[in-house]
Amino acid sequence: MQRSQPVRRSAPGVPGNLPLELDAFVGRSAELARLAEALETVRLVTVTGMGGVGKSRFAAHAAAGTDVRDGVWRVDLSAVRDPELVGHAVAEALGLTDHTAKSPRQVLLDHVAGRRLLLVLDGFEHLVDASASLVGELLRRTPGLRVLAVGRRPLDIAGERVFPLAPLDVAEAVELFTDRATARVPGFALDEGNASDVRELCLRLDGIPLALELAAGRVGVLSPAQLLARLEDRFRLLTGGVRDASPRHRTLRTAIGWSHELCTPGERLLWARLSVFAGQFDLEAAEYVCSGDGLHAGDVLDVLGELLAQSVLSREETAAGVRYRMLDTVRAYGAHWLAATGDAERLRRRHRDWYMGLVTWCELDWFSPRQGEVAVRVETELPNLRCALEYSLTEPGEAHLGQYLAGSLWFYWVGCGRLAEGRHWLERSVELDGDRDQSRLKALWVLGYVAVLQGDPVPALSALQECREEAERCENAVALAYAEHRTGCLALVTDDMARAEVLLRSALDRYHAIGELNSNVLMGQIELAMALAFQGDMPGAVQLCEDVRGVCEDHGERWALAYALYVLAYQAQAEGDPARGRGLLERGLGIAHGFRDLLGTVLSVELLALITAVEGDPAEAALLQGAASRMWPSVGLPLFGSAYYNAPHERCAALSRQQLGDERYEECVRAGELLGRDAAVARALGGAGVPPLGAVPSPRRLPPDVREPAVSPTSKGGETTG
Repeated sequence: MQRSQPVRRSAPGVPGNLPLELDAFVGRSAELARLAEALETVRLVTVTGMGGVGKSRFAAHAAAGTDVRDGVWRVDLSAVRDPELVGHAVAEALGLTDHTAKSPRQVLLDHVAGRRLLLVLDGFEHLVDASASLVGELLRRTPGLRVLAVGRRPLDIAGERVFPLAPLDVAEAVELFTDRATARVPGFALDEGNASDVRELCLRLDGIPLALELAAGRVGVLSPAQLLARLEDRFRLLTGGVRDASPRHRTLRTAIGWSHELCTPGERLLWARLSVFAGQFDLEAAEYVCSGDGLHAGDVLDVLGELLAQSVLSREETAAGVRYRMLDTVRAYGAHWLAATGDAERLRRRHRDWYMGLVTWCELDWFSPRQGEVAVRVETELPNLRCALEYSLTEPGEAHLGQYLAGSLWFYWVGCGRLAEGRHWLERSVELDGDRDQSRLKALWVLGYVAVLQGDPVPALSALQECREEAERCENAVALAYAEHRTGCLALVTDDMARAEVLLRSALDRYHAIGELNSNVLMGQIELAMALAFQGDMPGAVQLCEDVRGVCEDHGERWALAYALYVLAYQAQAEGDPARGRGLLERGLGIAHGFRDLLGTVLSVELLALITAVEGDPAEAALLQGAASRMWPSVGLPLFGSAYYNAPHERCAALSRQQLGDERYEECVRAGELLGRDAAVARALGGAGVPPLGAVPSPRRLPPDVREPAVSPTSKGGETTG
């Protein structure tokens, strides 16, 4: 981290009016280098960013380091209100006086002609048309002029290079806060007692320099922990600052409010409504959630573009496509205005309805070639899905929709490494009395499924028994099939193989009778295959898994395929063909890790460890066992506490200890425990990369019904998984 010391405005004898820096400039070394390069290659660079992000200080610091023959001149337009006075303000900043009848623009053109200077035009956003006109003409007619513009939006003229300035990263934010707090409170220092609070404070304040400096100004009265506790009302807390600061920078509310004042009524309305989103969102979501009552859906794109231009929003390229984000501080300001309009409840409901539709589509598309795309999409939308769940589980009369949401996300909780979070939402949902039996039944069997995989049999059995009893009472054949299936899965991991076989066969018959075919049904076949394999019926297990492979190929399913490959690899190593087993496992491991499926990943690593030991590399086998032992706590009970699932682990440990000795074996295990999951998987795959999940489809590919509120879940079977 580099911290610049205070600098003079320019070298002696060089004209200019940049103010002296009175305190240290912290961080941004990479951005300064990029801006310096831009100023060397183009004649107009515009630094944009939200209020309080430090644009003016950054631009002035960069300008002070430039070498320009006729100086660097800063023009502050923030106090100018009349567009006709822009030229006068620039002339005044350059120290020009002219009592002739010439216009200020002509005076400027005459003065700049033949000179080489840098003009820093700051705070022009409320006078953008007049500023753009003046700058455009100056640049066209005076080749020695360069302009560094600073505002919340671009000038939008030819030749302009836009330089968006983001908030500080966490390390630089902590350094800035510490520097300013130390200046205010002698003896203040970052130490073990306050470091975590300071870091969290900087995160919560989005790394906005103005917010950090205002917070540092409170350290004389409040500790970092106390500041953190009071951030719910950040706009009241973060006031004051130094006396000679710009009036609009004296409080955080005023800095953000300045941007708000520059917005049209439509832009203010969209800003307020967008505050219901958490994290990122896409255009289609904004069009659905925020339209109506004064804002037509067809106008949202244009208004959103204006908010983007004014740095109220930022644009991000993600694996799920182009998305937009609003900083928490900006969102909090918008939420205040939304509450004042009395429209917050309607917007929260529309937000929930959009994500209900999205989850419904994603659950259907999980059983398709777009499975990887679905995983990426849901991961991207997780903050908004949490908001939708929270709304549904706390608003009166909405419990059934919360249950439906929590249950319909089964594929994400189970298939993408979110067992613990899934259980949190599922347990909350089934505690509520909903008015739709189907929604609660779905949440119950998914809760049982998650608890089974975590190796927690008592709550799993309780949820599944309740699901079965209620399904029989209301004659819900779909829920009954799922309850029986997951009870069979519970018998499998608790080593009751005979009962597991009976229950799983019965569940598969029920699925067939109701026409259900999806990833869950395939997993039922794979679990039955595992039960047969543990009982010695390898041919039966292989036949079931080969059938699954065929269905997976037909439907583009990959997640269940990884588990089928695991069973086939188990059979291969059991019958003395470790090479074939390794090939199957490596493919399955790549798939599971690509989905971030912790269970599928750790099971594959465990079995690969045994194959590695059989192939004659006990040290590597022990290392893989250590890596697996580090993963299990994120899943649940290691190997479900099952003697059958544990048998390959015990055999691997025995082989490796026999060849290495106890001390060397434990040393290798400890080395494996130091590996993170990505490193462990790369090691298990022999350094091969993990295949990507695939490109995410455009949201425009959503079926038409997803764009309507999903206010009641489907009552059909088929691919809706209960």
